[in-house]
Amino acid sequence: MFGLLKRKVRDIKSPVDGKVVALENVNDEVFSQKLVGDGVAVEPVSNIFTAPIDGIVSKIFPTNHAYSIRSSKDLEVMVHIGLDTVDLAGKGFERLVKEGEQVKAGDAIIKADLSYLKAQNKDTITPIIVLEESDVKNIDKKYRIVKQGDVIMEVR
Repeated sequence: MFGLLKRKVRDIKSPVDGKVVALENVNDEVFSQKLVGDGVAVEPVSNIFTAPIDGIVSKIFPTNHAYSIRSSKDLEVMVHIGLDTVDLAGKGFERLVKEGEQVKAGDAIIKADLSYLKAQNKDTITPIIVLEESDVKNIDKKYRIVKQGDVIMEVR
């Protein structure tokens, strides 16, 4: 009977190949202080950024440097490619889907030119944030080297 009250575990998958690091280590107070939500960050080593969960593309910023996916239930996850990359006004980013599209975890969302970002002196670390409006009580974070699609967080 009490098992019915347990929250279902939902997986959040890495949107990109790389190394998962603590959000607190990100050199941006908005992320490190968890002002928009909790999560992890990935130091990316590949250029294609995918959906971390199944859902609807709820937002792609006009500069294509960040996007959010909302599940059919109560979870919304934002992927923010690099730090201060909004300053590039979209250069170095290519949108591969439209807002409002239904996607599955692993579907390509944005192609980013990491070499270009680095040439512009931008940190490519990519926060993956469970946005505050999500109904999440606990986040189990996985710090390791990952391939796109590996589980990086389990949320309840």
